[in-house]
Formats: sequence, structure tokens, C-alpha cells
Amino acid sequence: MDNPMPREPDIFVPLMAWIEERLDDHLTLELIAQRAGFSAYHFSRMFTARMGRSVMAHVRGRRLVRSARRLCSEPDVKLIDLALDCGFESQEAFTRAFKRLFGASPGRFRTGFSPTPIEGQFPMNSPSSTPTAVARLPELTRLEAFRVAGPSRRFDDATKSDIPQLWSALVGALPLKGQTPSWATYGVVWSVDQEAGSFMYMAGVGVKTDGDLPKGFEVKEIPAATYVVFRITLNGSALHPQVKSAMAIIWGELIPASGLRVVDSPDFEMYDGHFAPDQPGAVIDFYVPVEA
Repeated sequence: MDNPMPREPDIFVPLMAWIEERLDDHLTLELIAQRAGFSAYHFSRMFTARMGRSVMAHVRGRRLVRSARRLCSEPDVKLIDLALDCGFESQEAFTRAFKRLFGASPGRFRTGFSPTPIEGQFPMNSPSSTPTAVARLPELTRLEAFRVAGPSRRFDDATKSDIPQLWSALVGALPLKGQTPSWATYGVVWSVDQEAGSFMYMAGVGVKTDGDLPKGFEVKEIPAATYVVFRITLNGSALHPQVKSAMAIIWGELIPASGLRVVDSPDFEMYDGHFAPDQPGAVIDFYVPVEA
């Protein structure tokens, strides 16, 4: 049995690496808590508050990410072997969990589908204490009208943690019929209800036509507009806490300080076709429509 690690200012950095190295082992909440030097009850609450998910959900998620990589690199690997390695009792249970996380069946990954764009849902590293880097680009940007297609839902503070499910559904359905040549993706926000604290959100890609779309997908028209653009530079830690922090800075500090007047039109995050959320230096551009 490994000795408990010494108490450090941030125990999560070495702990997450320790878990990653032992994904093949029989990991339990009690064992991981013992490694961290806390009771299972205390550690469980601390971990969930820090990571936004339970200890064992993190372990299962990391095992599924690893299995997705193996499907890309080992085309002959058997699904039942991956299922057992991930701690599932059957191939069917593994396939269901895999599709819920990635929005695509294991078979799609065998064809070379990359897990990198959505690994941000289960990163191996913990949220960073380093402030998110956000900067306003110096020039306003004019964009002509375009169309985005994908799944959308209304969210509020209680449900917005489910937004990654839309991204899984989108990525699992790509490419769409009529999709523009660019592989850029968009997180579009509109119909904001300030009193209810709710908003519509779509995870989408650009499309040329209103062609046949998967069930539950729709087309959103983005009108021509002038935008102020904010660039979010990621630090390699968990994606969603960084985006949340960046939005607080943009709406709470940068937009009021800009003197610009925001207009009633969709705003959106844009991710380029090579976006890798777990890589330090990856960027997200956030477009906010303003009066020219």
C-alpha cells in the first residue's frame, strides 16, 4: 500500500496524476481518499466541489477517454476487453456509457474519429487556480449573415452544466449534410431571459443549406452584425471552469469598460477545427454583437 502523500498547497495536481497511472487497478473511493490523506466522506465532498463530478465518475470518465484512444490506435482491440478494462460487466453497458460521453458509438471511433475535441469533459487535470487569460481584440469585426446547425436547448443556472451533452450529440453526428468546408464549431447563445436567468444555447457547425439534419437538430440564422471579439487563452486545465471564469470577466469587466453598446442578436463562442481543450495555449474567440 502506498503511503499517504504529504499535505501540499494543492493536493489535486499529484493526485490526478496518481489516478491516471493506476486506471488499470481496482480503484475505490476509499483507496483514493486514503492516498489523499482524508476520510472518504470529507474527500468525496471536496473532490466533487473541485472537479464538478464524483470521484468514481472521474475514474470511469478517464477510463472511457483512454478506451476511445485505444479504438483509434488499436483497430483490432475487442470491445469486451475494453469494457472489462473500464470496469463494466458487459459490452452493452460499456457501449451505452461510451455513447453518452462521446455522442458516438465505439464503432465510429474505429474509423478514426478523434476523442481530443471533447476530452475536456473529463480532463485528467483539475481546475486551475491561475486566472483565465482574456483579451479584447483591438478591431471590431464585421460578419455577414450565416447559418449554424446543431442541437439546442434552453438552460439556466441549474442545468447549464449539461451543455457538454449538446457537444457530444453534435460531434457524434458530424459531418452534417450541407456543412461548410470549415470545421469550425460554434456555441451560440440567444433569447436570454434576464429575470429567469435562462438562455437558448446551440452547439453547431456552419451549414450552407437546410438539408436533412439528425433528429433533434435545427438551423439557427445568425444575422449580419458587427462584433467585438474577446480571445480566451486556455491553460490546459479543465475547460468549463475556465470558460465560466472568462465569461464573468467579459460580461462583468471588459464589456462595461469598452463603452460599446451590445445589441439584441446572438453571441457565440467559435472554436477552430484544430481546437484541443487540454493543450495550454488553445484559444476560444467569443463574438459579442455591438453597435458599429
